[in-house]
Formats: sequence, structure tokens, C-alpha cells
Amino acid sequence: MLLQIGDWVKGTLRDGELIIGYIESLDVPGVVKVNAVTSDNHQIVGKTVALLSGRVKKLPVSNVSNKAQILFLIDLALSTGDEDWFFELSSKLNEMNQLVNQF
Repeated sequence: MLLQIGDWVKGTLRDGELIIGYIESLDVPGVVKVNAVTSDNHQIVGKTVALLSGRVKKLPVSNVSNKAQILFLIDLALSTGDEDWFFELSSKLNEMNQLVNQF
């Protein structure tokens, strides 16, 4: 499994707490720095946490299929400050709206 910056991952902290977030950096071999988007430990949400790469699993890329999902992901892109992802999702939303307006 090859991890890259920006990959969404699920992992566990030393105390067994679940963390879901995206990889911010891979500076040290065998260690990934993950921005915690959600976790059992609410104190680390929004912070960067270092985890051993063996404690994380890359989440599968999901295909967005409806407007509600895109709107949710746009909110997530805004909350994480991911401008490129925001513009990509906004473009998909505009394409969906144009298709609906054609009929």
C-alpha cells in the first residue's frame, strides 16, 4: 500500500482511538502526519497527529453520485481549507445543475 499526501486514511492511536483524516506529510519514513477530521478523541479533531504508517489504512476513493453528497463534500473541503478540492466539487455541482436545467 503506497500512501501519498492528500490520501484519506483511517487509523488507530496508541490508546486504540479511531481517527479518520487526510495525510498532510510523509517526512519521516514509516510515519504519516494526519489531519484529524473526526476521531473518538474529540480533542484532536482539526489537529495534525503523527501515526505509524502500519496503523493507518487508505480509504477507498468514492464516486460522488448525487447533489447531497457533493454539497456535503463541499462543506468538508471548506472546513479543511482544500481550495482545489472545493473548486473541483463546485464544478461537478455546476455540471449537475446544468444537466437538470436542460430538461
